[in-house]
Amino acid sequence: MKNTFLSNLNANTKKIWKQSDFNEPTLIQQSVFSPIMGGKDIIAESPTGTGKTVAYLLPIIEKIEEENSSIQTVILAPSRELVMQIYQEVQKWTKGTNIRSASFVGGANIKRQMEKLKTRPQMVVGSPGRILELIKLKKLKMHEVQTIVLDEGDQLLIEEHLDTVRTIVKSAMNDRQLLLFSATAIKEPDQMKAMIGRDPEFMKVDRQQSQTAGPVDHLYLLCEPRDRAKLLQKIAAMNAVKALVFVRDRGNMNVLYEKLKYEKVPVSLLHSELNKSEREKALTALRKGKVTLLLATDIAARGLDIEGLTHVIHYDFPIDLEQYIHRSGRTGRMGKSGTVVSFVTPREERELKKFAKKLHLTVKLSRIYKGNFVESKERK
Repeated sequence: MKNTFLSNLNANTKKIWKQSDFNEPTLIQQSVFSPIMGGKDIIAESPTGTGKTVAYLLPIIEKIEEENSSIQTVILAPSRELVMQIYQEVQKWTKGTNIRSASFVGGANIKRQMEKLKTRPQMVVGSPGRILELIKLKKLKMHEVQTIVLDEGDQLLIEEHLDTVRTIVKSAMNDRQLLLFSATAIKEPDQMKAMIGRDPEFMKVDRQQSQTAGPVDHLYLLCEPRDRAKLLQKIAAMNAVKALVFVRDRGNMNVLYEKLKYEKVPVSLLHSELNKSEREKALTALRKGKVTLLLATDIAARGLDIEGLTHVIHYDFPIDLEQYIHRSGRTGRMGKSGTVVSFVTPREERELKKFAKKLHLTVKLSRIYKGNFVESKERK
């Protein structure tokens, strides 16, 4: 199947594939290529870190008519960060072609974004609110759109975005293709069916089938909430750590941030109130190793892809299994190794073991000894 997938790519895409040091295409990439090329509507579920963006981008790029200057593909994503990440991937994979692309997010100057449309992009990536705004202003024309992608579709179908997404989809022609990609199951698949007006094809790749999730260790430390800042300090002092730390709310995060700064820990934070340049500065600091810890809320970190992230730390325990999956999936991406660390109370320990059982994972009770994680004996 691998050879068939690669042989279907144009010479330019093959060259970029080789430059990216990719070897085997992932299972989701292999599975969706032909159906997308064939114009099928798809709901695809595949674990975080299995290359879903590349899975839909490559066949879409194959289908773009370079001589047609109309918008042919619209990709929607729920957060500014995810829009920018997808846009970077679009730019990477269309380099060497005449395909034009543009990104549109809320909060940015709308007049400047209208200027981008004058370049006649054929591929558009954006947040639902801003895309709909541009459609209503009759600046973004949907009449020749062939494919609409809902990235992190589980988030785009929640109440906050659903009406907007539905309106965008309905603004295109009836025969357009709709693709939905998600790391977790869609709670209301019928909403997708209603939007399309026909049955989509379901594709699911589970964690066992996925060959690209790297070797990820799942550890937990038993501790009381008051001890957690000290433990974070110890983790930050470990060798070559680049960790994303999930904190439930902004108030607690700010208190933790001040504590760590006082202890001279190289730390930054990410929350939804930061402006674009502040967020980019925080992410760049972690990517370049200027800080060891990036504290983040779940909303702010949704869809983040931080290259070389070594650890995900559940400072506050996840509210449910889906949150554990989404957070943990930030490390161990595309075959790289990683470590997931949960700070838990005895009650949360029981919940974590339930998660592990459902996910067929081994979680190890650990402690920090001489700057390393060492396994502890299970309590009876």
